[in-house]
Amino acid sequence: MDIPNAVKRNALDSNLEITMRIGKLGVNESVIEELKQQLLKRKMVKMKLNKGLVTGSVERSDLLNHISMESNSVLVHSRGNIAVFWHKGN
Repeated sequence: MDIPNAVKRNALDSNLEITMRIGKLGVNESVIEELKQQLLKRKMVKMKLNKGLVTGSVERSDLLNHISMESNSVLVHSRGNIAVFWHKGN
């Protein structure tokens, strides 16, 4: 999927606040629902995974892709334990 340059720039903006944190309980249905609700309001959500939740970059990438698929969003950017998801409007 092509992501517009404006969306990429917004995702990289350091002023975009983290509005979701994934704790030691990990990703469950309530986390996915919260992400969906925030995406409807904001169109872009910055998420932080707590340290220790995933052990490596492959596992982290798989988890973020799973979250993206389950929430019908686009993973715009990820670096370390921070990820930005975007809801592509109609």
